[in-house]
Amino acid sequence: MELTIRDASPSMRRVVTGRPAPQQRYGRTQFVFFVASCLGRSSFQTNPAYDPSPFRLCLLHGAHQLSLTLQPSVPLGRTTLRNGNGSVISTLRPRIARAWREWLRSVLVLVLAITAFRSAIADWNDVPTGSMRPTILEGDRIVVNKLAYDLKLPYAGWRLARWDDPARGDIVVLFSPGDGKRLVKRVVGLPGDQIAVRSGTLVVNGEALRYSPLDPGMVTGIDLVDELPILAAEELGDARHAIMLSPRLPWHASFAPCSVPDRHYFVMGDNRDNSLDSRHFGTVPRAQIVGRATAVAASLNPERHFVPRWRRFLRELR
Repeated sequence: MELTIRDASPSMRRVVTGRPAPQQRYGRTQFVFFVASCLGRSSFQTNPAYDPSPFRLCLLHGAHQLSLTLQPSVPLGRTTLRNGNGSVISTLRPRIARAWREWLRSVLVLVLAITAFRSAIADWNDVPTGSMRPTILEGDRIVVNKLAYDLKLPYAGWRLARWDDPARGDIVVLFSPGDGKRLVKRVVGLPGDQIAVRSGTLVVNGEALRYSPLDPGMVTGIDLVDELPILAAEELGDARHAIMLSPRLPWHASFAPCSVPDRHYFVMGDNRDNSLDSRHFGTVPRAQIVGRATAVAASLNPERHFVPRWRRFLRELR
């Protein structure tokens, strides 16, 4: 069955043809929008005596009757639908409702799920500086476990539960007490510790740490284009990790003893002579530690047109 609407106006003839779905019963609302869709697919045929004044149509479809006032626009190609009392028949709200049902709602749920996951469970961050060389390089994208120490409310950051605290040697993501920027550093001092640096050697509670040559594979993807740095393995806690020292002794090669307050941590970068850390902005409150960095998800070399460093992909951090 086809629905045909013809206007008998001498100045304009509009022919609208549509085919409803077979064996489908239309209510008044569905009939209105079926007619509107038909009008949107039709075209104007005019004679030289074009009259842009509105004209009225009376549509009959079974037991349904609809009175429409058509207002041709200039240029031709658009029509305003009005009902019998002159109000405009809008198809915007039904289109929005249909889009919401079909895909907008799913997209919103997906976006909320992803952002909540990144806010409270795990995240990934780009590292733009070399303060953690040679462990983390510029262009690394690191994975941050935000459930390592506690559970926070997504988006708000309120702590809901706590089951652990940062340990000595952990690589953590934190907000700087100085300017609030997000940083990645290594925890070297716990609450109650006394931290000092003597000629580049880290001293914890009056005991200097031990240093040894690097293990094979401890450092990958690092480019040594300038001066040759000093690379060594530092024994901090129960683990060994790589550090980098400058062959020249900078002004901060030594650091006076500092006591770590309760619920605070002393953090340093592995690139000891090129790191803005607790030697500059002080100890970090526990509440400003976001989570623990666990791995390098991917790595691009910004000095070589972002060529991938394949050997650093999915590399565990220690």
